[in-house]
Amino acid sequence: MLLAAFWSRIWPYVVGAAVLGAASGALWWLWRTDRLARDRDRRWREQDRVLVGRRSLAEVDAMSWQDFERYVAGLCLRDGCTDVQVSGRSGDLGADVLGRLPDGRRLVVQCKHYAPHRTVPSGDMQKFVGTAWLHHRADVAVFAATCTFTRAALALAVQQGVLALHRDLLGQWNTGTPLQDLLHLNGTGQGDRSRGRRRKNPYGT
Repeated sequence: MLLAAFWSRIWPYVVGAAVLGAASGALWWLWRTDRLARDRDRRWREQDRVLVGRRSLAEVDAMSWQDFERYVAGLCLRDGCTDVQVSGRSGDLGADVLGRLPDGRRLVVQCKHYAPHRTVPSGDMQKFVGTAWLHHRADVAVFAATCTFTRAALALAVQQGVLALHRDLLGQWNTGTPLQDLLHLNGTGQGDRSRGRRRKNPYGT
């Protein structure tokens, strides 16, 4: 009798707690499912941008190193940079392209037109780091290459605040991603499991 009286008082709370728990679980499941779907969609879009960018680099690979420097300068102009100049000579101390970003910051770009299977060594990055900051007094320094960077070169670039614009990021730049958006991607996008396959088939087809 006592148990029945006690249950008659608490059963609404027990049922309410069960319903609330079930509702909370359903909401969490819906949130989790939506988040996973969004993450999968974001990763797919990122991978698609990379693949499109790789395929767009066939004409870039056929350029001379002089044409590549002018091409990089053209991308800077497309993204709203001003006072863009191409050095086009030896002894430029790593400044192949000079200019100013739309916000006025001084931009210094080193260009390396290498075969896709090559890598930029840390020694090249070390030289650029010193000249970009000390000699050219850059606010933003970019090392643009048609290949990948060694792990040491990439780590040094990230440590020293230089954008290591490797082949995958170059492809994205080539297909319309503004340079200022790429600055936030420094240190990403290369060195994954597909790197060996990319060397054999650089256009991702």
